[in-house]
Amino acid sequence: MEEKLKSAAIIILLLAGSVVSRAQENVVTLQPDKAKVVISKDIYGHFSEHLGHCIYEGIWVGENSTIPNTRGIRNDVVKALRNMGIPNLRWPGGCFADEYHWKNGIGPRDQRPTMINTNWGGVTEDNSFGTHEFMDLCEQLGCDPVITGNVGSGTVEEMSQWVEYLNSDNVSPMTDLRKKNGREKAWKVKYWGIGNESWGCGGAMSPEHYFDELMQFSNFCRNYNGNDLYRVGVGANVDDYNWTETLMRLWSKKSPWEQRLMNGISLHYYTVCNTWEDKGSATVFTEKDWITTLSKTIKIDELIYKHLAIMDKYDPAHKVGLSVDEWGNWFNVEPGTNPGFLYQQNSLRDAMVAGVNLNIFNSHADRIVMANIAQVINVLQSMILTQKEKIVLTPTYYVFKMYKVHQGATLIPLTVSCRDYTFDGKSVPSINVSASKDKEGRIHITLVNLDPNAANSVTLNLGITQNMNVTGEVITSKNMNDFNDFGVAAKVVPAKFDGFKLNGSQLVVNMPAKSIVSLELVIK
Repeated sequence: MEEKLKSAAIIILLLAGSVVSRAQENVVTLQPDKAKVVISKDIYGHFSEHLGHCIYEGIWVGENSTIPNTRGIRNDVVKALRNMGIPNLRWPGGCFADEYHWKNGIGPRDQRPTMINTNWGGVTEDNSFGTHEFMDLCEQLGCDPVITGNVGSGTVEEMSQWVEYLNSDNVSPMTDLRKKNGREKAWKVKYWGIGNESWGCGGAMSPEHYFDELMQFSNFCRNYNGNDLYRVGVGANVDDYNWTETLMRLWSKKSPWEQRLMNGISLHYYTVCNTWEDKGSATVFTEKDWITTLSKTIKIDELIYKHLAIMDKYDPAHKVGLSVDEWGNWFNVEPGTNPGFLYQQNSLRDAMVAGVNLNIFNSHADRIVMANIAQVINVLQSMILTQKEKIVLTPTYYVFKMYKVHQGATLIPLTVSCRDYTFDGKSVPSINVSASKDKEGRIHITLVNLDPNAANSVTLNLGITQNMNVTGEVITSKNMNDFNDFGVAAKVVPAKFDGFKLNGSQLVVNMPAKSIVSLELVIK
């Protein structure tokens, strides 16, 4: 019994890829000699859906808008996302994807048919932003497109033709149609989602039924001109381990040729502070809400470990990757806004959630191939808020910009020993950490102090004896619910950080309360 309890404790305490022991001292020990796994840039991906003002007003304003734009796409948004280092963008949904018929979104805009967006607000969708506009957006951003196909209400032929339209340079009806609509060369889109949330809004399917659909749809999503598709199957919602078990068991029985039709599976997990009926406010909250949100956020680490354990049982060679393609905070909409538009503000608490999640995803870099926070603009935990010609960069935006140094870098394994932050009967480790080494040999360490009240002194055992220059940046604010808003000076922004002291191979970092710190170490 004692051994079982110890094992359970270890699982619970796994955080950011390291065992966290309960101690008064905060000590992080890096193991640079064991750095082997590259952190996929796509872990830092984003999600855009035809939902509220994400696409329309957020990204797309049309060529005739007084808001500066390039072919209808906002210049200020493109500039901000490029500066943030956006690696990929998922589109068109979300629940919207399984009602979206792509041929309605091509050709002259004034001739495109309309539809009702039954999932999000019942508004009329005029299809003025479609395949060509999205691909133009990705080219302006310099990011990879991630397209979710319609399995719920679409046909195999429809999705097959979409892949051909985007990827084929052969002589064919779809290639001719693309050229007629103004695009001569194929775009060669690699990443394809085979449906979305097929267990729910995407079709209310059983895992067995969905797996059959996945195999059929994937089979007809062809590789053209040497462009090998990466097909992501619909994975589990939160802790639906039976869904993962069923998909992986059925996949393992397929021939190697058939197994290539599912390269990855997804995982969806939203941090909901209270209940789905009353999710709480994004800006008006107490310390009880703060620790509840952070403790629920950390739960994603346990979910990832358990889903990966199932995947590894059937796939010891790791042919199938994990894509956490929807994650983030979900609160009540802002008062006075359309309930179906999911517009919420973004505070320092959201920045903490982003920092913790990204550290955790980094720690699973050997298995997580992609992650996409929901969503990029004006919806849920967004990077950017827009109001006509105005734009606000959120605290979450600045975390992603700070953390972009990890993209494509090599993960440095580490162990953490830290004190707990405790409130209202809940406890979480107060320190959350990730470290990596980039191609130029620079080491980057990102730390989160989850305690909203107390500063934390953290000793970093670097495992490096060479002389180094250290620079730092910090994100924090006076109040835990501070946020950036229109017409006022931003409260939650990065600032220079010098609260550290280097002594040989040790670096002592004095972290302010409720802060996120990024350190860069350059060997002289």
